[in-house]
Amino acid sequence: MAGVLKAFLLLWVLQVSAQDPEYDHLLVRPRNINDEKDDCPVNVYFTIDTSESVALREFPWGSLVEELKVFLQMFVERLQTTTLGAKRVQWAYGGLHFSDRVEVFSQVVTDAAVFLRRAQAIRYIGRGTFIDCALRNMTEQVRLTARGKPRLQYAVVLTDGHITGSPCGGVSPAAEAAKAAGIKIFVVATNEETMESELKQIASSPVELYRKDYMAFPASNRQAAVNRITDTMIKEAEFECQAPMCIQTEGAAGLKGYKGMKGAKGTGGAIGDPGQPGPPGDLGIEGPIGLHGQKGLPGLKGEKGDIGGSGRKGQSGSPGYNGIDGEKGKTGTIGAPGCKGDAGMPGEAGPAGDFGIKGDAGKSGEKGVAGQSGRPGPQGDGGDSGDKGVVGYIGNPSLPGQTGNKGKAGPGGSPGGTGELGPEGVRGVPGENGEKGAAGAPGFPGVRGLPGEGGEAGLQGSQGDAGDFGPRGNTGAAGAKGDRGSDGYNYPGPRGKQGGRGDPGLPGLQGTRGYNGEKGAQGTTGTKGLAGEPGQEGVPGDRGVRGSPGSPGVPGTRGASGLSECEIMGFVRETCGCCDCEKVCPPLDLVFVIDSSESIGKTNFSLAKHFVISVANRLGKMARNISDVSGFRLGVVQYSHQGAVQAIRMDDRGITSATSFNTKVKAMEWIAGGTWTPSALKYTYDHLIVPGRRGRTKVVAIVITDGRYDPKDLDNLGALCNGVDVYAIAIGDMFDSGAERQNMERIACNMGDRVKTLSVYAELTAEEFLEEIEQILCPEPEMICPDLKCASDLSLAPLIQRPADILFFIDGSERTGGRNFISILRFIERLSQSIPLSKEVSSGARFAVLQFGGEQDPEVLLDFSNNHRKISSLVSNAVYRDSSSTLGSAILYATENLVSNPGGRFRGVRPDAELAFVFITDGVTSDKNFAEGIGAMRRANAVGVAITVGSDIDRERLLQLTLRDKALIFNLKSFNDLALPGVVKHMAHCLG
Repeated sequence: MAGVLKAFLLLWVLQVSAQDPEYDHLLVRPRNINDEKDDCPVNVYFTIDTSESVALREFPWGSLVEELKVFLQMFVERLQTTTLGAKRVQWAYGGLHFSDRVEVFSQVVTDAAVFLRRAQAIRYIGRGTFIDCALRNMTEQVRLTARGKPRLQYAVVLTDGHITGSPCGGVSPAAEAAKAAGIKIFVVATNEETMESELKQIASSPVELYRKDYMAFPASNRQAAVNRITDTMIKEAEFECQAPMCIQTEGAAGLKGYKGMKGAKGTGGAIGDPGQPGPPGDLGIEGPIGLHGQKGLPGLKGEKGDIGGSGRKGQSGSPGYNGIDGEKGKTGTIGAPGCKGDAGMPGEAGPAGDFGIKGDAGKSGEKGVAGQSGRPGPQGDGGDSGDKGVVGYIGNPSLPGQTGNKGKAGPGGSPGGTGELGPEGVRGVPGENGEKGAAGAPGFPGVRGLPGEGGEAGLQGSQGDAGDFGPRGNTGAAGAKGDRGSDGYNYPGPRGKQGGRGDPGLPGLQGTRGYNGEKGAQGTTGTKGLAGEPGQEGVPGDRGVRGSPGSPGVPGTRGASGLSECEIMGFVRETCGCCDCEKVCPPLDLVFVIDSSESIGKTNFSLAKHFVISVANRLGKMARNISDVSGFRLGVVQYSHQGAVQAIRMDDRGITSATSFNTKVKAMEWIAGGTWTPSALKYTYDHLIVPGRRGRTKVVAIVITDGRYDPKDLDNLGALCNGVDVYAIAIGDMFDSGAERQNMERIACNMGDRVKTLSVYAELTAEEFLEEIEQILCPEPEMICPDLKCASDLSLAPLIQRPADILFFIDGSERTGGRNFISILRFIERLSQSIPLSKEVSSGARFAVLQFGGEQDPEVLLDFSNNHRKISSLVSNAVYRDSSSTLGSAILYATENLVSNPGGRFRGVRPDAELAFVFITDGVTSDKNFAEGIGAMRRANAVGVAITVGSDIDRERLLQLTLRDKALIFNLKSFNDLALPGVVKHMAHCLG
């Protein structure tokens, strides 16, 4: 009996607990068993590159962006039309496109038609490429989506990987931040010409899945990319969003049980929403409450069936790609649990329980009269404030981000709280008791059911995160030797580190034959020998004693006099020309217009600047200002997208020489944006040519571009065709695409012979092409030299008070000689008295002197100085080395120490000073580091001047020291000529 009572109590507790909502959280239910109707959101966010390298990649311009829109439509339509087993999946889409700024074309929406309509409205930006800023904006947009955190978050990035800048921290950190936010990133190449290393940095791991070889264009590759990516998304969504696979079957109905005990009083319900206060009602008398009939007890629960057999193993996946061994990844997280197998078949129903039939319910009592309404409750709390608006996405550097929309105000609070309970009504008359049912016979326990059948195979789990990087693999076998590379570009590369000290050189060449010595004195006569035996007839005897001197001869004619100073200067002119001679071209106003867009590339832009500098150096005399009607004036415009223009104006007062012009050209930086060529040509005419041209002066413009330009630029390509001779240099771009010939002819005012076509930018600096341009700009140059008269007061033009730093290289080898070494130092001293030395930073000359010779570092005899006393002291203080000649190492040492002055040990070259290297040598020197030294001199923008003596010289080496300029080699017959006033003044005029 006690057992039966315990069973009744247990069943009663379970019944009450099941009906009481307070106990609902204690019940254990299968996963998602109550949210079968809930959505399972999956977000897909598209990030599209519409920079110049994509938008202007294919003609007509912008057509490749239209192809990317087709890719988006195919992608979304395939996701929408695929039937999923998991009915709860809800796709949502959002996207942005970018260049050097970001534009969000759609927030995350669930309506695919709305998203595609917004995508069709994309208009490319067509400027530079900041991929890192696009990824960070993408992450922020996904994080701020109004739908809350989705079950899965995907991103599809469409780009070619060409990067022109990284103002948002770099591509790799931005991609890692997106992955850390739970975004799985697929990367699709926009075309076949891509920077694959950048694309792999963006993609999630494993790269073989998230990057692979997905391509949006050409169209033949598009469908395969769409299918592979969407298949991956669909499979993961099926797994994450599937409903629990638990089969519930209803058991057989049991027999009616005995009348149950009276139930306990139910717990109070949850407080309802406050109602509007009504008028007070009349106090009524509550009727008696009828007694509830007793509920019959439920039948005994049958025993639980055996656990079903484990599901069958799923089919093996296709073999993976044979990738290279990666570094060991981080430890992967534990994968999600596998799906539970189907429940086994229910066992057979057991016999009826031993509880009787449920008794009839008693009659309900009459309803009592409603009680008086309670007093109005206190004022309810204010309503919650509205949700805060979505924060605008992160803007690009130096541009303000868009401000998010202000959130709507929250709804007002309810008018009042719950009123107090009214007084308890009078208890109603008890109802009649129902008749007690007859007790049924107790049933026997049911037979254990048969084991259920094995469940179906579970779906394959999603791929876990990448593991830790594995240990580094062994070094692979050396690959086969590659084909010979193509010739490199003709421009100097970066200076390498100074090599170690070389082995001793081979013995020098045999010296020239010496002069014949003087004839020796007559020897004395030997003593007479003893008489010998008579022999054969003797030989003639020795020569007799020298006779007495003869009478003096007749005086000879007077010999020729030595070379005069005038004849020495004539010899200089005959052997090397005169550095005073100045090349003068007809008056010319020349403007260079340089394309600085993304499609050109940084290396090509540097080559274009080098071309401008080379042309400037070939045009001879430059006009000091726009009021000077002789010589040439130069201007430069570099351009990119709308409004992105940098100019060096022809009327710039700071430009008084080719050197000051070249300094400003070198300071120009690649813009790397879009291509608005017509606007740039109009800007050149309006802002450089019109205000800067000189009256009755020929005006020439040289335009360097690849011919493509943004069609959004509506200005005229012939904007310069108004009194200007326009030459267009058409060059293929960084993508090896040919120039647009038709556009180039329009730039050149429809004169086809003024369009010069080159295949690559390196051809700009070729000697043959530079000579062709020089012939166009200055077809008949005039060489003007000073009239060097043989007079004590040599008439020369006044020395220019420009800043000049002059570094003398003195050959301290054995070929120079100690006396000649002193002659060179005295020559430098005399030059310092003829050249105005600097009294302020912006004018005058400074001297530095360096002796080279031997394997050790060269000796700095004098750092850059304007002190006459220090320069004069060299004659008494300097020590001649008398060793071998190693001029190449000396040039490297000078450029790395005296010129650049990295450690502050020397004074260095002044920023605006002209730098001259004066080599006093015969050119016979070691090959060691010579080529490197010449390259370092070029990078230092130094002018090379060579002073040599005699005929035993290496003329080829001297030409290399002067950068192939013969006019800068001065050949004297003797070191004594260095002391002649005419030679000193001549050199002072050249250098000062």
